[in-house]
Amino acid sequence: MLGLSFNRPIIMGIVNVTPDSFSDGGCFSSNDDIVFHIDQLIKHGADIIDIGAQSTRPGAALISVQEEIDRLSAIIPLFKQRFDCLLSLDTFYADVAKFGLEHGVDLVNDVSGLTYDSAMLETCAHYQAPVVIMHMKGSPKTMQDKPEYDDVVEMVYLFFEQQINRCRQIGINQIMLDPGIGFGKTLEHNLSLLKNLATFKSLGYPLLIGTSRKSFINQLSPSDVNCRLGGSIASNLRAWQLGAQVFRVHDVFDMKQAFDVSLKLEGC
Repeated sequence: MLGLSFNRPIIMGIVNVTPDSFSDGGCFSSNDDIVFHIDQLIKHGADIIDIGAQSTRPGAALISVQEEIDRLSAIIPLFKQRFDCLLSLDTFYADVAKFGLEHGVDLVNDVSGLTYDSAMLETCAHYQAPVVIMHMKGSPKTMQDKPEYDDVVEMVYLFFEQQINRCRQIGINQIMLDPGIGFGKTLEHNLSLLKNLATFKSLGYPLLIGTSRKSFINQLSPSDVNCRLGGSIASNLRAWQLGAQVFRVHDVFDMKQAFDVSLKLEGC
């Protein structure tokens, strides 16, 4: 898939061109700042850059398709001219995905698991785009309003099965699965999902994990949002041991270093 070898950890570097993302919203004052940040992530070891223009933090209100495209329009068309790296687009709007795919995007990362926009499946199939199917309960605005499951592992597994079948029926076969840590889950739900990654790996697709700087780390070890590097590294190393292969992170240099050392100690 995408020419990647999943026998080693794949690092996906986060680039949020938003004013209100939970950790790094409003960090960039210009397009030059964004380009510099992307360049640094790639130099530090990112295999994929995941760019998003809509905040999906808990409680976030949605912006329009056009505003999302406007935020991306100066960066995405230039990306492939400047960088030799895979580009993922974090969006749940089909028209935004279409804009990205027409300008060199390699992968569509949809936090709704291809359910929010009814045109998303057909759009990705038309462009033969690989996809990330992520599980989210509700919407970003409501997802943390007392989320409940009879069995979170079973519910996420059944959702993956359903969406994989929908993808395959229209010719989408390049798929990653993301259980959606922090997206409509309590601390207990998040821990249960992470401990049971083997269940999702049995579906036969690469697993993507996004724990970077998330609030469950604060619940386990009280910390400010930008002081959660240790918890981010620990959760990703454990997820690798349990079968995850792709890791969506803010701190690419530190995560790459942690994997390099850990793998050497394991003898890999």
